[in-house]
Amino acid sequence: MTSNSAVVATSFSPRKRWVRPLLSALVSLAIVVGIFWYFIPQFTSMSAVWSSIQSMTSIEVATLALAACWNLVTYWLVMVSVTPGLTYRQAAVATETTTAVSNTIPAGGAIGIALTYSMFGSWGFSRSRTSVSLVVAGLWNNFAKLGMPVLALSLLALQGKPSSGRIIAAALGLGALLLAVVLLGMMMRSEEAARRIGLWTAQVASKLRQLAGRPPVHGWELATVKFRQRTQLLIHARWIWITVTTLVSHLSLFLVLLVALRHLGVSGQDVGWVEALAVFSFARLLTAIPITPGGLGIVEVALITGLAAAGGARADVAAAVLLFRVLTYVIPIPFGLGTYLYFKRNRSWRRAPGEAPRTDLVPETS
Repeated sequence: MTSNSAVVATSFSPRKRWVRPLLSALVSLAIVVGIFWYFIPQFTSMSAVWSSIQSMTSIEVATLALAACWNLVTYWLVMVSVTPGLTYRQAAVATETTTAVSNTIPAGGAIGIALTYSMFGSWGFSRSRTSVSLVVAGLWNNFAKLGMPVLALSLLALQGKPSSGRIIAAALGLGALLLAVVLLGMMMRSEEAARRIGLWTAQVASKLRQLAGRPPVHGWELATVKFRQRTQLLIHARWIWITVTTLVSHLSLFLVLLVALRHLGVSGQDVGWVEALAVFSFARLLTAIPITPGGLGIVEVALITGLAAAGGARADVAAAVLLFRVLTYVIPIPFGLGTYLYFKRNRSWRRAPGEAPRTDLVPETS
């Protein structure tokens, strides 16, 4: 009886492993279909969007395409800044490939990380060097996502337009950003401080998990100490360059949206650039919650409703947002497929594990 039960349990375990990803995919699909089938038509039609796009002049098309291309390049700058020894061509292949995965597959972010390890490993980068790259890039990306709403709302305050809700949101964002920066600074100061931060964050995480009926976490103090050891050289030497490239990347994405708005009839009198930045910044925060791949549908709703509420004509705003998403979400997908095929065929970059070019910013143990 026991052996039969074990066989039955084993036979069902592969199916159970597929239940959660399948449900996640179905929920994502339902959200996306609902938004594009019901929500978007409340603002405009696809024929009206296409008519608006066709009405752009050749100069407007060229400037928008240039802004979109520059936006892609900025991701390569970030990756090179956090990965000593990585070339710009390798950064282009890695970022575009993983972006395509993240934009098309539920939980694609996790798959993209695994793919990054695989690609970097084939180019001779150790797992520790890849981990440092991904963690530092992720930290600075989150710093920017928290900081941009604060910046936008501060600019709105100078114009006398902030609401009480926006002020509270800005205060919360500023508090979270300052806490993250202070904790990072303490971790870099000493190994003992890193260990204490690991213990403290583990206690907080364990209490939150306890409320959800989950077991406590362990080993976070070891992880924070190891993080400090691996990233200290890189952060001390390149924190300015990493910060600049990260900010340029986020602002370049906003530039694509702003240019699309202006070219499709949403003037500065309708929606000022500061108001557009505020809406964009809060929409970007929504992408931290992986409800749909790349925030598909969710970002469109946030941008269209926010920009229309700020004063933009509903049809023009919807057309601009959809064009913005085509340029920054849809087009990178086939481009990423092309870079993946190039990665698979190109053997000239392949190196043995640990044989990637080393610099003074790479510890000997990495």
